[in-house]
Amino acid sequence: MDSNSLRTRMSTPLFRKKSLEAISENSIENRAHDPNAAGLKKVLTVRDLVALGIAAIIGGGIYSTIGQAAYDGGPGVTILFIIVAITCGFTTLCYAEFASKVPVAGSAYTYAYVTFGEIAAWIIGWALILEYSIGNVFVAISWSSYFANLLDGVGLHMPAWLLTDPSTAKSAFQSALSLGKNTDSLAWSTAPVLAGFRMICNLPAATIVILITTLAYMGIKESRRGINIMVGLKLVVLAVVVGIGIFYIDTDNWSPFMPNDFKGVLKGVSAVFFAYIGFDALSTTAEECSNPQRDLPRGMIYTLLICTGIFVVVSLVITGMLNYSEFNRISDPLAYAFEKINVSQVGFFISVGAVIATTSVLLVFQIGQPRIWMAMSRDGLLPYRFSKIHARFQTPGFATIVTGVMVAIPALFLEPGLMTDLTSIGTLFAFTLVCGGVLLLPRTEKQEKRFKLPYINSRWIIPFLYTLFIYGFWDRLSPTLANTINDLEVPLILFTIFASVVAVFSFLKKLSLIPILGMLCCAYLMIEIPTRSWIIFFGWIGFGLLFYFSYGYWKSKLRNS
Repeated sequence: MDSNSLRTRMSTPLFRKKSLEAISENSIENRAHDPNAAGLKKVLTVRDLVALGIAAIIGGGIYSTIGQAAYDGGPGVTILFIIVAITCGFTTLCYAEFASKVPVAGSAYTYAYVTFGEIAAWIIGWALILEYSIGNVFVAISWSSYFANLLDGVGLHMPAWLLTDPSTAKSAFQSALSLGKNTDSLAWSTAPVLAGFRMICNLPAATIVILITTLAYMGIKESRRGINIMVGLKLVVLAVVVGIGIFYIDTDNWSPFMPNDFKGVLKGVSAVFFAYIGFDALSTTAEECSNPQRDLPRGMIYTLLICTGIFVVVSLVITGMLNYSEFNRISDPLAYAFEKINVSQVGFFISVGAVIATTSVLLVFQIGQPRIWMAMSRDGLLPYRFSKIHARFQTPGFATIVTGVMVAIPALFLEPGLMTDLTSIGTLFAFTLVCGGVLLLPRTEKQEKRFKLPYINSRWIIPFLYTLFIYGFWDRLSPTLANTINDLEVPLILFTIFASVVAVFSFLKKLSLIPILGMLCCAYLMIEIPTRSWIIFFGWIGFGLLFYFSYGYWKSKLRNS
């Protein structure tokens, strides 16, 4: 390989980039420097990737967050699933373009390194750590809830103080007191006290994380078998749910279709998008695909089509079975819907499906995050141990263990709260950069069996769509522009400015339409996420930048090459 390909392409040290050749051969370099290192097993096929994608996407979203989204948007939540699916469709094509040219682990982090430079790569890698960790904490807590329901169904009951977090337990206790209800059976009342502290924790949530981390540590082949089995089982469960529920649909429940207008539909963005975050996890397995240039794009596209169909059908069924207003603050909407129509025996079956579904999501994410850390470590931005491959299991062993610890401990004590919002921010942020990065990808020679994003000239289309956007949102924009900008509309103003810049560049540079649409759609969905979640997100990014400038900046292999 030409030595120049290992050098940076940069205007400043913060924006030094890696060439495609250097990215692709980085794992080979590591093995050359470390004779004991082993490569990742190339065992995944298109079928495995589709199973992996379904495992990551059909999980906590459809069994838990879909309920609140249905309450906010009514039956119109199906429109939101389609909007999000279209957004993910644009993003999937961009991911496929990257995956065909950069078939290595690392996902959006690696793609940003090629196109935007080191500082952007670090930020997106750090954001993905938040996305995967927080997402899995939420899924583990959801798993614990359904697991407790299963135990109750067979006559086994765990103590309440081992099934929740301290904050939620205290809140439930205070709420019961204020309403004059009996508190004797609540977790806050029954928990043992040690040194003045109540011993309240979510033991099942932490336990399942430890077990899943062990499976991920043992190897991708073993994980693949478990995923394929779980995907088959949960698809059977959902088929039964739809097959029975369709006979209890009352079409009057679909009217009005959007009871809270389109703004109510968009209120469920975080809940719905949380269901789609598995796409990034697919791209982290590029190094373990038998033929990543061909198989990874196909796996992503097939996964998107299958999962969207499932989401739309299930949401139509449950909003047809019950009026949308009954789903407020319901954490298990599928089981709840059948209980309300007096078919409660299906509830136990749904709990089995939920446990299987959330287990598969946990496994995919516990596989994905260590591979992002591995990629960052290969580039010198994290300590070397994160990229070390286990000689026997051929997995990033140390990174997998750290991932387990980072998820298991918070799962013991944290409340679900802001988790879906934070996870959705990290995902949308990554998706936006991936779509924008495609526009900056260096050209390469054509190769057979490599996915190529079709070029459509955006010169006239994007300015036209921007004009329609201004017209459609003028009622929200005009009061804000004329008067004091209130907090709720600041994100909309920022998006409008961003979209205007993109429209101008699209006209002048004749940019490719698909990545532009993906970037704009993701950016818009981000502004629908509450401001408080953004504050936490930027705090996390700030902490990450401190680590980068104290370690990664100085240890970067590009800097020292």
